[in-house]
Amino acid sequence: MTVAATKLAHMHQPSAPTISPNPLPHPVSNRLPLSLYIHIPWCVQKCPYCDFNSHTAPAQLDELGYNRALLADLQQDHPLVTGRELVSIFIGGGTPSLYSASALGQLLEQIQHVIPFSSTIEMTLEANPGTVEAQHFQDYRAIGINRLSLGIQSVDEDKLKALGRIHGRAEALAAIRRAQQAGFTNINLDLMYGLPQQTPQQALQDLTELLQYQTSHLSWYQLTLEPNTAFYRQPPPLPDEDSLADMMQAGLALLAEQGYQQYEISAHSQAGYACQHNLNYWQFGDYLGIGAGAHSKLTLADGRIIRRSKQRHPNRYLACPLSQERTLTSADLPLEFMLNALRLNAGVPLHFFSARTGLPLQILKKPIQQAVQQGLLHPSTTQLQPTAHGQLFLNDLLALFDTTSQSSATPAGTPLPFLSNT
Repeated sequence: MTVAATKLAHMHQPSAPTISPNPLPHPVSNRLPLSLYIHIPWCVQKCPYCDFNSHTAPAQLDELGYNRALLADLQQDHPLVTGRELVSIFIGGGTPSLYSASALGQLLEQIQHVIPFSSTIEMTLEANPGTVEAQHFQDYRAIGINRLSLGIQSVDEDKLKALGRIHGRAEALAAIRRAQQAGFTNINLDLMYGLPQQTPQQALQDLTELLQYQTSHLSWYQLTLEPNTAFYRQPPPLPDEDSLADMMQAGLALLAEQGYQQYEISAHSQAGYACQHNLNYWQFGDYLGIGAGAHSKLTLADGRIIRRSKQRHPNRYLACPLSQERTLTSADLPLEFMLNALRLNAGVPLHFFSARTGLPLQILKKPIQQAVQQGLLHPSTTQLQPTAHGQLFLNDLLALFDTTSQSSATPAGTPLPFLSNT
């Protein structure tokens, strides 16, 4: 997502709090935007770098059975969001484009009967650029999908093979053209750099080729070796730190030159095309997650903020969706809020903190002063905005807002890798 959009938010699990738990001073739920994430957990095959919740697809997907489970999951969560409407939907995976357009259309229609859609709702579908999936783009557009996110990753044949991708260069480029011909004007392309044995010149060539299509959005991020992946168990030869720095600097310059605004660590868009779904994550809005392994963050009517997760394996999910739930405490919330907000180049308005956590701004006074003194935050009375140095050493910045522990998720002084956010 989409799951990538929440990966950072879940990488730190706070220890037992020393500050009294919620309820918060006042309810904030009805003033917060609400999004929906739908997880489709199947892929043709597992890529060696992927740590998302994906499973090899059976010969025939039981779309009807999984739709029933998704709707039962939604109905179970619906009392927590009664009276609210959805501002965005993100269908992630896995490979959601393995799902037929007719099954997705039926699912979306039934969801709308449970939770109303905003008149300006953004609906994103993640898709692989394989030939079969690309043939359905026009059908996806017809059922209301208005944003497509294509997992290109590279247009170099050798690099695609090294990544275990099932598509080739020709299919990748054809999928972009087919999406545009199907009428999609809001298209994200996922592209990685720092691939096995990749040179800065090769990384820039990948980026240059994709920029020719002038899509509205590009997610450009560094390949990282995540635990529980084949690459982590048997690391491929990756570029050194100097080469990675050269790739990053040259790529950022090229994106800016072509009119793309970097609004988040790895997200670049043309004017007016920032991903509204992911912005809601990063601005600490609310989101429901349905499907195997999906996560939710919800603000309840009494002011409590909860995180929910669903069973990861599809079979266990079908038997019983809910895995666990926890209520965020007053000690958790500063870091939880900053984990999201400080990913944004412009940060967020300072008043968002109180409006979306229910906590007083006074508790941020000391960590903000420290962050400004260390050159990690811009001095401002109205905005929480990381400096360029603060973004590079985001873990150091986040550690200042961790009221449950003085240790950050990674060692101090370690640059935060660019993550995928589509």
